[in-house]
This record gives sequence, structure tokens and C-alpha cells, in this order.
Amino acid sequence: MLTGKVAVVTGSTSGIGLGIAKVLADKGCMVVINDHTHSDDARAIAADLAKETGAEVRYVGADMSKAEECANLITEAEKAFGRVDILVNNAGIQHVEKIEDFPDGKWNAIIAINLSSAFHTTKAAIAGMKARGHGRIVNIASAHGLTASPFKSAYVAAKHGVVGLSKVTALEAAEAKVDVTCNAVCPGYVWTPLVEAQLEDQMRANDMTKDEVIDKVMLTRTPTREFATVEQIGETTAFLCSDGAAQITGTTISVDGGWTAM
Repeated sequence: MLTGKVAVVTGSTSGIGLGIAKVLADKGCMVVINDHTHSDDARAIAADLAKETGAEVRYVGADMSKAEECANLITEAEKAFGRVDILVNNAGIQHVEKIEDFPDGKWNAIIAINLSSAFHTTKAAIAGMKARGHGRIVNIASAHGLTASPFKSAYVAAKHGVVGLSKVTALEAAEAKVDVTCNAVCPGYVWTPLVEAQLEDQMRANDMTKDEVIDKVMLTRTPTREFATVEQIGETTAFLCSDGAAQITGTTISVDGGWTAM
């Protein structure tokens, strides 16, 4: 049971992050959700999630490309709820381009948000977890943390880095002889509003129907030919945060319809 645990989920006002936050809230966690906007809309999402689940939910705005704001996110969560038991590093962005044309600014932003933010939040949270003798860190990597695709150099590099960071974090926690684990969840294609919004562009670019784009473009490397759902990513994350997963650490859990089995 996760009742009474305090969870921070980065990049969690939409998509996978919001799905994870909802599952954790449904299971009794007090949840801090996050994005970079500091907007009324983001605060309304937190209020709606609290009303829907009956959980205590707070919103903390933080730019995950900035180390000090990553650390402050953890500080604010500790101020609100007294501690952080669960940290889910989910924040991420994407850009697709050939290496020779890849903008330096996009590379730097992707590395900062997709990889460095996970280091900075972990650095801020793990000492408290070790001191209390318990904690769960789940890093949302990607199938691209285990394999590669062309034109995604920064994303693939960052997600491979997230997998490596997860292993180091797990080893350091194990050496401290405490019940603190760290693992990486590696989704393939997940059905989110962002993916749905890409369909029309892909249909035009490839002169295909919706079903053809899904089967021949988006899910061509997914043997099941099905999208994962945000609920499935949330349930996988929740399991890794449970007592039943206490001896699962330093590894990757693929939720990719068989993509990385090929």
C-alpha cells in the first residue's frame, strides 16, 4: 500500500506524468505535480486531481532545465508534506533532426530537461530518503534508453543517460544499507494527447490514412501493434514504489509492446 506516502512527479500536468500522478493519488499518496508554467491552469489541474481522487495534491512550478529550480521543487514538497518518499522523474521534451542540422540550443535543452533534471532532483531528495531508511525513485526513460532511432540524437543520448543514472543511484543506495531503490521505466509509444495531435501531420507528410500511420509509422517497431496507456505506465510505476518491489533496483522495466525484444 502507498497510503500516506508523499510523491513528487515532474512534468506532470499532462500525458504520462499526469497519468502517473493520478495512479499514485488513487493509491493514497499525497502528490506534488509540476510543470514550468506557474499558471492558473496548472493549479486547476492539481485541484481537479485532488477532487477526483480524494488525495492531497499540490502544484509546484519549476523550470526543470535549471538546477536550482529542480532542487527547490523538492524543498517545496518537503515544506508542504514534511518529506519526499517517492520521486518520479518524468519531465521531458523532444526534437527530431539530423545530427549535422541539430540546433545546439535544442541539444542543450533536451539534455538539461530529460537527463540533468533527474540528477538534480535525485540529489535534492535522496539524502532525506537515506536518513529515513526508505524511498523510491522511478525515472521515466524510454525504449530509446535501450535502443536508438535516427534523427533523435539528443533524446536517445539523454534517455541512455537516465538508465545509467538509475543504476548508479541504485548502487549507492544499496551500499548505504537502506530501503531506497531506483529503477527506470522504459515506455515505447504511449497514447497521449501529444501523440494524437501528431497524427494529422503524419497523415499529410506520408499521404496515409490514420490507421496506416499508426501501423506503418508509429507502431512499426512494436510487435503488439498497440499503444501503451498512461494508466499502464502509472501502474508500473506504482508497483516499483511498493514494498513488493523492494528487491527490484538498478534495472529497467520495458512497457513497449515487445519493441526492445526484437
